Amino acid sequence: MSDTPVFLVANIFEISDRETYGLYESGFMPLLKRHGGELVSVDENSESLEGENSLGGRMVILRFANEASAKAWHSDPEYQALAEHRRAASSMNFLQLVRGFE
Repeated sequence: MSDTPVFLVANIFEISDRETYGLYESGFMPLLKRHGGELVSVDENSESLEGENSLGGRMVILRFANEASAKAWHSDPEYQALAEHRRAASSMNFLQLVRGFE
């Protein structure tokens, strides 16, 4: 794994239980910051400039200094426990790791 920045792009199609999802949101930023992550964007009204965008929902973009940091955040047992609230309260289409340039 290199030291190039990486981005995690998520599409959360539907949030069915805002109260439970709020539990996820309340613990999200401290864990993200602990792993050196940065919240770049949260957009519930993204716009497709080309092609069909049938996904809808919330698009989230996170930035990490490198792949190791991103994977450490995602595999952190505390994050995985927190993510159970997201899983119970929403439907996700994808969480994609995208490598940047040096």
